[in-house]
Amino acid sequence: MNAPTTDQLPVVVIGAGPIGLAAAAHLVERGLEPLVLEAGPSAGTAVRDWAHVRLFSPWAEVTDPAAEKLLAPTGWVRPDGAIYPTGGDWAEHYLQPLADVLGDKVRYGVTVTGVARAGRDRIVDADRDEQPFTVHVETADGHEERFTARAVIDASGTWSIPSPMGADGLPALGEKTSADRISYRVPDLKDPSVQARYAGKRTAVIGSGASAFTALAYLADLAKDEPGTHAAWILRRAIGTHTYGGGEADQLPARGALGLRAKEAVEAGHASAITGFRTQTVERDGYQLVLVAEDGHRLDPVDEIIVLTGFRPDLSFLAELRLGLDERLQAPTALAPLIDPNVHSCGTVYPHGVNELSHPEQGVYLVGMKSYGRAPTFLAMTGYEQVRSITAALAGDREAAERVELTLPETGVCGGAGLYDDPDAAQSGSDGGGCCAAPAALQIGIGAPTTTTGGC
Repeated sequence: MNAPTTDQLPVVVIGAGPIGLAAAAHLVERGLEPLVLEAGPSAGTAVRDWAHVRLFSPWAEVTDPAAEKLLAPTGWVRPDGAIYPTGGDWAEHYLQPLADVLGDKVRYGVTVTGVARAGRDRIVDADRDEQPFTVHVETADGHEERFTARAVIDASGTWSIPSPMGADGLPALGEKTSADRISYRVPDLKDPSVQARYAGKRTAVIGSGASAFTALAYLADLAKDEPGTHAAWILRRAIGTHTYGGGEADQLPARGALGLRAKEAVEAGHASAITGFRTQTVERDGYQLVLVAEDGHRLDPVDEIIVLTGFRPDLSFLAELRLGLDERLQAPTALAPLIDPNVHSCGTVYPHGVNELSHPEQGVYLVGMKSYGRAPTFLAMTGYEQVRSITAALAGDREAAERVELTLPETGVCGGAGLYDDPDAAQSGSDGGGCCAAPAALQIGIGAPTTTTGGC
């Protein structure tokens, strides 16, 4: 039997999350064969980990058009576009049905351990671009397999590697040995066992983004019913005009409301803000923990620590590929300037596609959260546009690949995502960056719900 030619091979998609499944839907629409490899037992495994958290984008902005077309014959109808789903809603009512439609094109319990060119390590040049990819995996029962692919779309996200609390990007001294008292996720305080962990306790919340806002809001709600509950909010920079996000000016209103809830938590005394604190050490003080800064400043003891300092990509299984990554963000080189929070002071990222996501190794693409490396403020709509462009290119439709079909408006959050270490810079609003886009034809985030509890 003759071996299949490269263009007859499937496109391997790593991850059955929102962007990975959208990539598969676009491949099917283009007549290409996807093979989605998901490490977890179901679609949206990572999303299910934060099932209790409400998105700050409504249903109209978190479903992909190609996916909706694939779902339509099953009788699936998108939930009310103005409603803001939780992570659990997203997984149950959209991601799993989409994966079910894809059927055996999605395999669960399969962890990708390596990707390479067939017969070529990263050193070898000879006929490299003509070789298919080999994707090495390990199944849930420990069995090893290898798949051959014409292209690889890595949508595995960053959820598996939360950033540590150390201000230098490394774990603080004592962080690992205190792991039993440290969480890297927004707690589900509706779960009685989780609530018991924080009720009546003093908890350090480290971070300055939407996840930290969510944790502060949840703990403030708990404090109203459980006396003694208090959050010490630890910030590496000073509090400035946009510390709490864009507020009412945010064109993602639910995100703006989330920042306002964090502000209310501080003003009501349920949380205290500790600024300019760069964690170096976690010390044990009996049952409690003491955080020590690089300058030697020591905080009052806390019972628990929640670290929400972002995430970073797992690049280990891509080591044999020739990737072009920005040295700071670990994002594709051409994309990095568009998303760099050292330059951009608001969440706007111009729509981008195959050109910005290509690497020296042709045929491999990092998409979704993983394409952002360590940068924050990723929107699902951005990822859907990424995979639409990439699949068009794989199908040979270069015109469609290079055509922009999504325009994002400015978010109204100038300064909210900037990495301001200088207190003066923290007060300067958007002076340090010109990221905000001109008014767009497509408005996203219109109409905030009255009961939004968080964001992601």
